[in-house]
Amino acid sequence: MLGKLFSTLENVSPKSLKFLTDPLNRLTRGRLWLQVLIGMVLGIATGLFVNPDSGFVSQPVATALGEWLALPGNLFLVFIQMIVVPLILASIVRGIAAATDVRQLKSTGLGLGFYFIISTIAAAALGIAIGLTLKPGDYVDRAVAPQVELQGPVGDLVAAQSEKIANAQDDDPATRLKELPGKITDVLPTNPLGSIVRGDMLQIVIFAIVLGVGLLSVPVESSKPLFELLGSVQEVSMAIVANVMRFAPVAVFGLLAQVMIKTGPDVLTGLAAYAAVVVFGMIVLLVVYLLTAMVLGGRSPIFMLKAIREPILLGFSTNSSAATMPVTVKTAEEVLKVRPSLSQFIVPLGATMNMGGTALYQALATIFMAQLYQIDLSASVLIALIATTVGASIGTPAVPGVGIVVLASVLSSVGVPLTGLALIIGLDRILERFRTSLNVTGDLVACVVMDRWTKSETPRAEEMREAARTEYIQAVKNEDVIVSS
Repeated sequence: MLGKLFSTLENVSPKSLKFLTDPLNRLTRGRLWLQVLIGMVLGIATGLFVNPDSGFVSQPVATALGEWLALPGNLFLVFIQMIVVPLILASIVRGIAAATDVRQLKSTGLGLGFYFIISTIAAAALGIAIGLTLKPGDYVDRAVAPQVELQGPVGDLVAAQSEKIANAQDDDPATRLKELPGKITDVLPTNPLGSIVRGDMLQIVIFAIVLGVGLLSVPVESSKPLFELLGSVQEVSMAIVANVMRFAPVAVFGLLAQVMIKTGPDVLTGLAAYAAVVVFGMIVLLVVYLLTAMVLGGRSPIFMLKAIREPILLGFSTNSSAATMPVTVKTAEEVLKVRPSLSQFIVPLGATMNMGGTALYQALATIFMAQLYQIDLSASVLIALIATTVGASIGTPAVPGVGIVVLASVLSSVGVPLTGLALIIGLDRILERFRTSLNVTGDLVACVVMDRWTKSETPRAEEMREAARTEYIQAVKNEDVIVSS
C-alpha cells in the first residue's frame, strides 16, 4: 500500500490555492483594511449618538435602530460561516496531495502537530502572564456591571455551552474517568455529514486528513475526479468570499453601532484599559513569532514583517484566516520561498488548528473577568486554564463571531461568571480582527519553521522546478489537476 501511495503522490498535482488570489488582491489594492477602520470609527460614533443615554432618541427607538443597523453585519457573518467548512475541507484534502513523498507527509504531520500544541500553549501562558502582571480588571469600575444580556444566535450558543459544561461539572471524578475512553472515540467523525452540519471543525479536519490520505491510496483515475470537484468547491468559495468582503465596512459599521447602542459611553471608557492590555499582549506575541522565525526559521524579523504585510492586512479586513488562505499560501511560496508541498498542507491546517492569537485572547480575557469579579485563580486553576484554552483554540472555526462562544466554554471551565461576556462583546468585534492577523502570522511562521526542519526525499531545487513546471502547465492549459508519469 505504501508503494501505491508513493506512486500517487508523484502523479497527482492539484492546482495551488494561490491561483485564487486575484479577487483578494483587488480587495487589498482597494485598501479594504482602511475602509474597515473607517467603518469601525463611524459605527462607534453613530452608536454613541443613538444611545438612549445621549437623550436624542428613546430606548425603544434606539433598540429598533440597532437591530436594523446590525442586519448587514449579521448577513455578512452568515455568508462567511457558510463557506468556511467546505473551503477548509477541500483545501486540506488537496493540500495533502501536494506532498512529494510518504516520509515527508508523515514527518510534516507529526512535527506540525507538536509545533501547533507548543506554540498555542506558549500563547496562552503569555496571555495569563500579561493579565496577572498588568491587572486590566482593576481598571474597570465594578459598579458598571454588565446589564446587557447576550441575545440572538450568540446568546443561544453561549447558553447551550454553559448548560453543557454545568452538567459535565456535576459528574464525580470516577464518572469522568470512566467516560474518558468514550470521549476520545467521539473525537473521530463517525458521521462526517453530521460533523459538517454541526460545524465541528476538529472532526472535519480529521475527516479531511483521512479522506486525503485515502485518495492518495487509490488509482489516479479514481482520485482525480474528486480532486477536481474539491477544486471547484475552492473556487466557488473564494468567489463568494471576494463578493461578500466588499460589504465588510458596512457590516463592521452596523455591528459596532448596535453594540454601542446597547452598552453606552460609560462601559466603553471603562474598557479602554482592557483593550490596551489586549493589544499590548498581541504585540508581544507578534514579537515572539518574529523571534521564532529568526531562531528556528532563519528569517530576519524585518524581512518577515515586510513579507507578511499583505496577508496580515487582508486577515484584519476579512476577519477570517480561512478566507485569506490563497494569499497566505502565495506569500509563503513566492516571498518566503517555502516548498509548495509544505505551504499547501500547513496553511489549511493552520487556519483551523494554529490559533495563537485566539489562545492569548481567551486566556487574557479570562484573567480580566476573574479580576473584575474578584475571583482568585490558584496555580492549578491557571494550569487548567491553559489546557482548556489550548483545547478550545484547536478546531475553532476560522470565522468571525465565534470567539465569544469559545470564550464562554473557557470561562465556565474555571468557574468565572458568564455575565461578563456582555461587557466585552462590543470590544470583541474589534479585537478579533487583531487576533485573526496574529493567527495568519502564526501560520506563516509555522511554514518557515517546518520548511527548515522537515526533511524530504526530493531536493528543494528539484521540487521548486517541478512545481513551477506544473503551475505553468496548469496556467496554460487551464487544468486543475495535472497527472504525470
